[in-house]
Order: sequence, then C-alpha cells, then structure tokens
Amino acid sequence: MTLPGANVRIAIASDHEGFEMKSDLATLLAQAGHQVQDLGTNSDAPVDYPDYAEAVGLAVSEQRADRGVIVCGSGVGAAVAANKIPGIRCCICHDSYSAHQSVEHDNLNMLALGARVIGSAVARELVDIWLKAQFTGETRHVRRLGKIRKMEEEFASRLTPGKESVK
Repeated sequence: MTLPGANVRIAIASDHEGFEMKSDLATLLAQAGHQVQDLGTNSDAPVDYPDYAEAVGLAVSEQRADRGVIVCGSGVGAAVAANKIPGIRCCICHDSYSAHQSVEHDNLNMLALGARVIGSAVARELVDIWLKAQFTGETRHVRRLGKIRKMEEEFASRLTPGKESVK
C-alpha cells in the first residue's frame, strides 16, 4: 500500500466477525508507515461491536487519531454506533466511489467495513482510496457540514440525562 502522508495516526478496531480483516489492515497500514492504534478485539471470540466503535470514535474525536476504521460483519451496526459520538462522521464504504467521495464532500473521519460483505483485497483497496482522499473544502460542502454540526449540537442539548431519545 502506498499512501501519501505516511505517519497518519489511524485507530482501528473490530468485533469478532471483523477480527481477521482488521488484523490484516492494521499490518498493512503499519507497513505503509502509519501510526496504527489497534484497539481490539484480539481474537474471534464473540464481543459487542458498539464497544469497539466507541473506542475508535473516541480516539478520533479526542484527536488521538486522525482517522478511524471499524470492521464488523456488515459495517452497519458499527457505523450507527460510531455516529453517536459527537464529531464523528462514519459510513460504510463497500465501493471505491463512496470511499473517496465520503471524504472529499463529507469530510468523513471514520470508515466502516463489513467483513461478511467484502473480501480482504477489496477492503485494502477501499482503505487505500479513503486515506488518499482529501476534503475539498468547497463552500457548499463546508456549509452542509456546518448544518450537520448544528443538528448534532441542537439534538444533543435536547436529550435529558438518563432517557433515550428514541425507543
């Protein structure tokens, strides 16, 4: 993998379904010169994906990592969980267009992959494309991200501690 800007701080984690793919990606990213923070899981023993999505999301939101990658069976649950953390913009990318466009237009800071959906060769290619992509900074995209930030702040302030917003 040849990625520009080597030494990017990347937090990566998975649940048990994504363990093998996550391990493969972590090795490749480290070999490419990135600072990889492998936040688990460390086996294929069953675990809960929200715990690992949270670990990666916090590493990114607290600026201990520049970008984050989470792998679970489908990528869906991990993306949903990660997006609960303020400042996280995570989506599933199982195709090359979404992998670069999500950063270029939406300034995505986390990538979710589904180990049951794509193979390791595709995952490697998508991570490569995603890391090479850069936010365009175009006015329309900055405006839209501002609206997302405003929604995040507004809805977070509406929540009453101890109560869920949706049942």
